[in-house]
Amino acid sequence: MGKIKKTKKFAAMKRMISLKDSRIKPEQREIKKKKKDANHQEIQIVEAPQYSSALFLKYNTQLGPPFRILIDTNFVNFCIRNKIDVIQGMMDCLYAKCFPYVTDCVLGELEKLGTKYRIALKVVKDPRFERLPCMHKGTYADDCLVQRVTQHKCYIVATCDKDLQRRIRKIPGVPVMYIKDHRCTIERLPDAFGAPKV
Repeated sequence: MGKIKKTKKFAAMKRMISLKDSRIKPEQREIKKKKKDANHQEIQIVEAPQYSSALFLKYNTQLGPPFRILIDTNFVNFCIRNKIDVIQGMMDCLYAKCFPYVTDCVLGELEKLGTKYRIALKVVKDPRFERLPCMHKGTYADDCLVQRVTQHKCYIVATCDKDLQRRIRKIPGVPVMYIKDHRCTIERLPDAFGAPKV
């Protein structure tokens, strides 16, 4: 004999005690009415953030050579793993001069990772990389990079971290550089050589 299959009831809800039930106290029986604000009749003004006039949809028209590139910790690690010279790889991608920038948070994060990442730390301490001082608390590099990019739209962010890429894509006018197929690739910069063909 086969078992009878029981199907679940569609849109079944939890049973609730009605307000007329004897178990409910009289104070709880009253349905609370929402108070209307006096300002409800007035027109509400919502301030929208003002975007730069340099933005054309999601592209930043003012970005041009020489490019300023903010580098994340994992981008340096991936460059070493794929045997790519960081500055040369960026220049091959953009066909222009690049200035790599490293924040104090990124440097601190690399120092925390220990001896395993000492080569990446040595690469970042190269005099060709410019240091940017951080004034905020903590050493979480992702928040630091996102904050810096929202304030100044003159940077390209170089990262291979998927979560950070997702956060930066929400900010209009900021291109993201990452490593794909053993070379640097960039998105949101259509003029670049390394931009993926659509």
